[in-house]
Amino acid sequence: MNFILMLTRDDRTIDDAEAVAATALDLGIRHIGFKDIGASIATMRTLVGKIRDGGGTSYFEVVSTTSDAVTRSLETGVALGADRILGGTDLAAAARVLGDLAGYFPFPGRPVDHPTRLGGSPELVAEHTRSARELGCGGVDLLAYRAIDADPLELVRAARHALAGGLLIVAGSVNSLRRIHALAAAGVDAFTIGSAIFDGSFSPAKHDFRGQVLEVLEACANAPRVAA
Repeated sequence: MNFILMLTRDDRTIDDAEAVAATALDLGIRHIGFKDIGASIATMRTLVGKIRDGGGTSYFEVVSTTSDAVTRSLETGVALGADRILGGTDLAAAARVLGDLAGYFPFPGRPVDHPTRLGGSPELVAEHTRSARELGCGGVDLLAYRAIDADPLELVRAARHALAGGLLIVAGSVNSLRRIHALAAAGVDAFTIGSAIFDGSFSPAKHDFRGQVLEVLEACANAPRVAA
């Protein structure tokens, strides 16, 4: 299971994202992302280049909510050359803007507000996940622990069953070793953490970025290997 470091806090890209990305690459992190809110185009372009030059994979997450804003964000992701684009729910717009959807991972369910919460039942998440895969998406980006209508792990299991070989990424509020291990046991392929590292809440005993990251990596190393 891959750890995707999001250079974000409270669903916005952090101000010192470039410097933190460099530190993360030095620590061996190779999956690094940021969001479409909080950084200039120039900064985002620099981040994609820095991650690529460091041998990493870049993730651009769309948290815009209106149809026009999401379309503009998708266009920005293409212009930046991000390796993978996460988020959004308008599959028709994504197909129109991106063409090849293999590197696109939309949100299943009903994301609302900012910071984002997730509405919808396991059945709805499964339905959206199947639709995404049928259109050629590489998988989905599930806001499991932002759920307001269902148990997070029930949503994870519903998405995993519906994916038919696609990748399942879980984003948002993955803030403890227990949650990382639960996601691994449920068959998740990757998860994102941003705020819990930058506010120090993932591991309160560790007071710096390096300590927080190493705790996450240790949690991954000790996570269950077989999906339940």
